[in-house]
Amino acid sequence: MYGLKTESSFDGAHFLTDYYGKCENLHGHHWKVVAYLRVDQLEGEGTQRDMVVDFGVFKKNLRELTGELDHTFLVEEGSLKPSTVRALVEDEGFKLTMLPFRTTAENLARYFYERMEQRGMPVSQVDVYETPLNCASYFGPGDGGAE
Repeated sequence: MYGLKTESSFDGAHFLTDYYGKCENLHGHHWKVVAYLRVDQLEGEGTQRDMVVDFGVFKKNLRELTGELDHTFLVEEGSLKPSTVRALVEDEGFKLTMLPFRTTAENLARYFYERMEQRGMPVSQVDVYETPLNCASYFGPGDGGAE
């Protein structure tokens, strides 16, 4: 097996719906995203011969995805009243990213995993750090996750 790892980060605000603690309130993080690629065989020909993938391509893909969320308010769809969303976007000019899941680190790890996979990256794991010492991981099939 061969693997690569790269990191990216973004700043974003969120809150947790149906949570009873400090995180139910709007707050922000400097999120760090660490992505891992894994392949059985290195590329056999062309400019990527003897590579998993070009590091430049790998880094670019992850940084584009984290850039989409940078300095946005991550909002679980349906968690705010439509009038609140309108006020934040139209009246206040805030940038919201509506997501179809509760905005936990665990769900964000899966989100980045699936987005990297859609881009053709042989992703095996994604870690999302909310703080320097706390992270959640999502593993692909056969890479440590339950099957």
